[in-house]
Amino acid sequence: MPEPPKPPEKKDPLVSLARYSEIGFIIPAAVLLGFVLGKLLDYWLHTKWLYLVGLLFGAVVGFTQMIRMAASAFKDD
Repeated sequence: MPEPPKPPEKKDPLVSLARYSEIGFIIPAAVLLGFVLGKLLDYWLHTKWLYLVGLLFGAVVGFTQMIRMAASAFKDD
């Protein structure tokens, strides 16, 4: 005899809050990290434009990670 379906489990609101607030911190953290790494490369290689590359790379990585996390969050809900 098949088992009856289980009722949906209630999720802790603090877990949801932590997940969604993490999404808000990803983009600034990635942009800041890209900028800092670009500035370090500028200092090391004696250039003046690599910080822009790091800034753009950080923004792309941040948005990509945010989209992946948001998609997985909506899939779990």
